[in-house]
Amino acid sequence: MRLTTFSDYTMRVMMYLGLQHGQLVTISDIAQAYDISENHLMKVVHHLAQHGYIETVRGKGGGLRLVREPETINLGEMIRISEGDASLLPCLDTNGTCCIQSSCRLMGILHEAQVALFTVLGKYTLADLLQQEGTLSRILMHSKSVV
Repeated sequence: MRLTTFSDYTMRVMMYLGLQHGQLVTISDIAQAYDISENHLMKVVHHLAQHGYIETVRGKGGGLRLVREPETINLGEMIRISEGDASLLPCLDTNGTCCIQSSCRLMGILHEAQVALFTVLGKYTLADLLQQEGTLSRILMHSKSVV
């Protein structure tokens, strides 16, 4: 399985904000730190705000920040929300139309694998991703000072 770029950017935004300890940052700050598109990040930020992970502050001096503590943000939940209800294969969806669906063992195996993936992700929080905070901060904040 491969996660979408949207999920990748979701995790990057959340990690960056987790390092900021409630300080406001801009989409531009995050895009510059990771060298990624601001346009893509705007969609991610909007999505995260809609789901109550972050707050956005408009106007001069505005930006975005985490609303919840990193210890309360479950990775499995975040990935489910950013990936949507996508299954590993279309036949795993409730309205799959594969001609061998009624006798296919692959469906069960892939369903089990997907459950296992989210079970493992569910054991971790954003705080777990920030355990090397000093190193992450040096890497991400260094990119701001270089430009």
